[in-house]
Amino acid sequence: MHDRSRLRRAEVLRRGLGGGVALLTSGAALGALAAPASAAVPDVDLSYLRVLIATELLKGDFQEKALTSGKLDASATRLLRRMQTDDRAHSAGLASLLAGAGQPPATADDIDFSYPRRSFDTRDAIVKLGWTLATLALGAYLGAIENVQTPAARLALAQIAANEAQQLSALGPLAGRPTIGAAFAAALSIDAVSAALDEYES
Repeated sequence: MHDRSRLRRAEVLRRGLGGGVALLTSGAALGALAAPASAAVPDVDLSYLRVLIATELLKGDFQEKALTSGKLDASATRLLRRMQTDDRAHSAGLASLLAGAGQPPATADDIDFSYPRRSFDTRDAIVKLGWTLATLALGAYLGAIENVQTPAARLALAQIAANEAQQLSALGPLAGRPTIGAAFAAALSIDAVSAALDEYES
């Protein structure tokens, strides 16, 4: 059972919602996302950008709830605040690329998220959920890198994936997981990411 209204995942995948988001200046490596697309962007690229934005918005919603839960210790709080900053930059960069292709990106106001019961009841529950979402995000980015066709998008997604891997590594010890994961991290298809996002619907 979930504690909030549903994530409109299918709607997010069909079309971007809401207005554009300005590119954050933090994280200079994401600057390539600021340039508008110079040619028509393939539908598969647009679909991946939408689902990646939804994934980042889910992580951001989780981080906000975790940080206001009162259950985190100082080290977990510092880590989630750093992740929150980076993920906001990811979301803004992806939104900029999608807007450059003439598609309005989704924003936090457009999507309602839900979580399994007791997700924020304890520090351990929070960091384990954070690890799960970071694993999902890394797999989503790797799958996108494998399939998107726009070179500038592939570079930007690879840069974000590197940061997502760092986040996962930092969360590992807090969640009782290894600091270093598999030598070849799993790449998720867009269908697999979409199915995983279903878990955060009511």
